[in-house]
Amino acid sequence: MQLGIVGKPNVGKSTFFNAATKAHAEVANYPFTTIEANRGVMYIRKPCPCQDTHITCTPRNSRCINGIRFVPIEAIDVAGLVPDAHKGKGLGNKFLDDLRQAHALIHIVDASGSTDAEGNPCDVGTHDPLIDIAFLEKEINYWLFGIIRKSWEIIARKCELEGKKIEKMLAEQLTGLGIKEEHITAAIRKNNLETTKPAQWRDEEIFKLTDVLRAISKPIIIAFNKCDKAPDNLMAKRNELTKYIIIPTSAESELALSNAAEKGIIAYTPGSNDFSLLKKEETTEKQLKALEYIRTHVLAKYGSTGVQRCIDEAVRMLDLIVVYPVEDEHHLTDKEGRVLPDAHLIPRGSTAKDLAYKVHTDLGDHFIRGIDARTHRIIGSDHPLKDGDIISIIADT
Repeated sequence: MQLGIVGKPNVGKSTFFNAATKAHAEVANYPFTTIEANRGVMYIRKPCPCQDTHITCTPRNSRCINGIRFVPIEAIDVAGLVPDAHKGKGLGNKFLDDLRQAHALIHIVDASGSTDAEGNPCDVGTHDPLIDIAFLEKEINYWLFGIIRKSWEIIARKCELEGKKIEKMLAEQLTGLGIKEEHITAAIRKNNLETTKPAQWRDEEIFKLTDVLRAISKPIIIAFNKCDKAPDNLMAKRNELTKYIIIPTSAESELALSNAAEKGIIAYTPGSNDFSLLKKEETTEKQLKALEYIRTHVLAKYGSTGVQRCIDEAVRMLDLIVVYPVEDEHHLTDKEGRVLPDAHLIPRGSTAKDLAYKVHTDLGDHFIRGIDARTHRIIGSDHPLKDGDIISIIADT
């Protein structure tokens, strides 16, 4: 699974990416700072089973902080998008190509209205952030439409002459974009299109199909970034966006807090609504002032910096669950004695055998049975897993 960090230039995409991954993408106040896509690992929050099993875990592929398990998910921060990107303007072609495998998008929007449509700095409050939301979706739609339209006559004619399903043919064409046959079926159904005569579909109908496909296959979370600097009238605009998940965000504040925590100045857990000062005597007046600003204008006002919430909401929107594979179902350990070592994100509805393949191909190929470590019941290959399950896999290896 992969989350794409998107938006026009100079809105804080790389700052968001750095804050969420602790990577070090270049950050500057001019368009197209990001040219090559930055890749990293973000983490979603889930209650760790160590809480209800009353044991001390020793995570390997994730982190446990005060009983909260931070589970990894891949992220990509791509070049900024400008109007007419689908025509190649700016770095549009590269931007869109980098998004091919993203399963969900976090759209970073400058809520302060201090960057124009091209990503150039302007006075605070002079650019409407709602314009940016509309144009990004438009650009992705036109990009998808161009890909579908390029081979449409051939595909549609083949479906009618050979009796092949248009859903299957389109899925084969769009497989590199992470679009599945079920996505196409749902989009066709929503638009009430006649599947036996796709050659008669007009461009307007294909474009509407594209819009639904984009919404289904690449759902979007809106991060209203720079919320602490945004005028009240612009922040209020988020109430107009009823079909979106809108999260007030201050990526700059999250990065400052995570850096301070890394240096031992404060105790802070990503997603929290406050922090504790640990070294007041070693903290400069400037640092104290900056921390108090974040506490007052971000944490107290919005409940968090919004960065962690964006990640958690994106994963919730994708309907992913977290499961914990172990070798010893009694002690909840792997073969090296680590307790609850790994946490895996998988789609809801995944089976015990799906988990086996996630852990290792050989385990999937030679799967015999699973054991639910919480109930100690034997489960079969087609047993659907639940969020928070701890599973031991028995294989003939």
